[in-house]
Amino acid sequence: MEPSLNEGIAFAGTIAVDEIKKIEKYPNKSELTTIRSVARSNGGAVSNCAITLAKIDPNVPIEIVALLGDDDKGHFLKERLGNYKSIDMNQVKVIGDTPFTDVIQDEFDHSRTFFTYRGNSHLFDENTIDFNTLNAKILHIAYILLLDSLDQEDDEYGTKMAKVLKQAQDKGIKTSIDIVSENSNRYEKLVPPCLKYTNYCVINELEAGKSVGINLRDSSGELITSNINEVLYQLKESGVKDWVVIHTPEGSFGYDGATIYSVPSLLLERQWIKGTVGAGDAYVTGVLYGAFKGLDLQESMKVGTAAAASSLFAEDSTSGIKSYEQLVAMYEEFSKREKIEL
Repeated sequence: MEPSLNEGIAFAGTIAVDEIKKIEKYPNKSELTTIRSVARSNGGAVSNCAITLAKIDPNVPIEIVALLGDDDKGHFLKERLGNYKSIDMNQVKVIGDTPFTDVIQDEFDHSRTFFTYRGNSHLFDENTIDFNTLNAKILHIAYILLLDSLDQEDDEYGTKMAKVLKQAQDKGIKTSIDIVSENSNRYEKLVPPCLKYTNYCVINELEAGKSVGINLRDSSGELITSNINEVLYQLKESGVKDWVVIHTPEGSFGYDGATIYSVPSLLLERQWIKGTVGAGDAYVTGVLYGAFKGLDLQESMKVGTAAAASSLFAEDSTSGIKSYEQLVAMYEEFSKREKIEL
């Protein structure tokens, strides 16, 4: 069935293959460690979010806009995405090398470290998305700080990414952004121009804090809850039209311009957690699904929270994802962390 105009959700930008390597313990420099297992999975926002949404609700039309190489990894992603009837790949272009990320999972402390090869991602530019054929009601672009061409300056809009977001809004498409977590000072230059043309800003505490220059974790790693409201306000005042959401392992915090919501995370038994890769993409997808279906912010955050939790049940990004009905039940049934009052 052909979707009518503005019916689905489109995911554009970063796509990759995750080469997941489980290790005994992360080594110090020049030391050896043992790789326990090796697995391959879809990675990057485009494939993670698209497959997550297809599993949450197979009836939502999904479009992906991405660049794949004519190589082993590109063929793997095309085959993996092709398993879902709701995913439209007409805007996938074949060029250059498919990006990949070595995901190093530490069995000792469950942390993960990423070594990424950007491949053709620098070729994803302001002309990659064909807005004349895009059917989306919501366009999610990720990640700021990882798509070099879109991070370039633009005289009128600040960055090329901001220009693309404005083009989408001018077409009546709601926009959503995500940012990559990195240890840099690039946030305050590259994120604010994009926020002016963003409807849904769903990011983690590191990205949120760095985007407005306010720390949300102290030197010991504790969440600075007294700063959360100010960061939410500043992101909203930067131009975000609908929702600002900050997600953390402890819980998530949302602001719709009227009310601030605090939604606690689910408490999972340690033995259930197989991997944390892709949890952020799962969270964003759950929130966007809520927005797409007309749920309010708080209910959408609960869907995102359950989606992120379900993603932890598998080593890769998407195998653990449940259907919408299962996610709602999960949020109701599971124990939760203590709610953080703001």
